[in-house]
Amino acid sequence: MKTILITGAAGDVGTHLRRELAGKYHLRLSDIKPVKDLAAGEQFAPGDIAKIAHTLRITRGVDAIVHLGGFSVEGPWDMILRANIVGCYNMFEAARRNGVKRVLFASSNHATGFYRRDQKIDHCVLTKPDSRYGVSKAFGEQLGSLYADKYGMEIFCMRIGNVTVAPPDKRRLSNWISPGDMARLVSVGIDHPDIKFEIVYGVSDNRRSWYDNSNAYRLGYRPQDDAERFAAEVLAKEQPGDPRAELFQGGNFVFAEIGGDPSRAAPKLKVSAVQSRRSTKSTGSRKPKAAQMKKPAKRSKTRRST
Repeated sequence: MKTILITGAAGDVGTHLRRELAGKYHLRLSDIKPVKDLAAGEQFAPGDIAKIAHTLRITRGVDAIVHLGGFSVEGPWDMILRANIVGCYNMFEAARRNGVKRVLFASSNHATGFYRRDQKIDHCVLTKPDSRYGVSKAFGEQLGSLYADKYGMEIFCMRIGNVTVAPPDKRRLSNWISPGDMARLVSVGIDHPDIKFEIVYGVSDNRRSWYDNSNAYRLGYRPQDDAERFAAEVLAKEQPGDPRAELFQGGNFVFAEIGGDPSRAAPKLKVSAVQSRRSTKSTGSRKPKAAQMKKPAKRSKTRRST
């Protein structure tokens, strides 16, 4: 049985995959936060993906990596840089050094979020990120391409939509993926014998989909679910949104500076403390005591889908 590393395993997507993949693989679960209630066939390997020593440790001896870890909504560039750019590089580089050829990268629909909703796009389109977060996912795809071509690694990029039991709003009727279908797609990425570099969309077989997912189907993905069965309930409670969000596939991410997911609260970030510390350093002035007491928010490694 293959041993699979899942980063960001304490998050929503990781939690769904733990349940859906149980018994099919040995799962090594990694996150900054503790992963609780380990089941048979699971082990916890704590780690911060922004530290190369940690990624070298957690990737040692696995057969494949499902890289979900990172900052999962729009946020300040420093956070995106550390978790999603540096952390992504560390994961690919650690996999290369440890001889782990197969990496499944959790890209995002936000790597293409500035395509209009009246466009249907496939895996060959240029990225059109809707946010700094989306830029980081486009970067991860390009980094994967480099490692596939230069080092012979096998990279499976999944532009994931919304992984939930049911879509929360109208937009997610188009990019929803059920936990079961997410596990089916991940299994294709782990087990397909002939992958070099592939981009697929992490969506169910949705009637309202914006995506031509034929590349995933070519590789053997067979989704079982369709968001349409939730449509009547979702549309009955839908409220008019921002016109910019209604025009583009990325929704609120096209204008949000923090967060972007209307179904949950924006993350609380101590940005002012970071800015204060920088400004005092650049001017040579002393920090006020209040600024000295504040610490920047921890960079989460947990992924949630949007």
